[in-house]
Amino acid sequence: MQQPLETTKGNYRINTDKSQLQLPVIHRYLSEDSYWAQDIPISLVETSIEHSLCYGIYHNDEQVGFARVVTDYATFGYLADVFVLPGHRGQGLSKWLMENILAHPGLQQLRRMMLMTQDAQGLYAQYGFTVWEYPDRCMSRRIGVPYSDMKNKEA
Repeated sequence: MQQPLETTKGNYRINTDKSQLQLPVIHRYLSEDSYWAQDIPISLVETSIEHSLCYGIYHNDEQVGFARVVTDYATFGYLADVFVLPGHRGQGLSKWLMENILAHPGLQQLRRMMLMTQDAQGLYAQYGFTVWEYPDRCMSRRIGVPYSDMKNKEA
């Protein structure tokens, strides 16, 4: 769709080039350390990356963070799977990542960007995210089985 974007700050860089993403790092964090994707199969992580605008954070050549936006590039975006590895936290990388995501040229015309978080409301509030103003209008449908059930079937 668009050429990959890249910015640097000291020994860190953020870019949208999917060919540089380190799938084992992303999968390990999501399946073992995140609260939202415990036991997710690597095949689902690959599919989610394929169908999203992805951001990698790198320290030299080592991937240390990730985020993706599921979007139609016209009206809506959903921010998902945001993380910075523990050894690289506390350096403003999450804020820098958010600034890069929100500045992406392909996302400027979106009418709404949404996300779900259990513990990072303070970060996202700094960038204009608020609790849904119309809770009586928002619905969701949970389908499928837990990732742990899928993992057991693959083994």
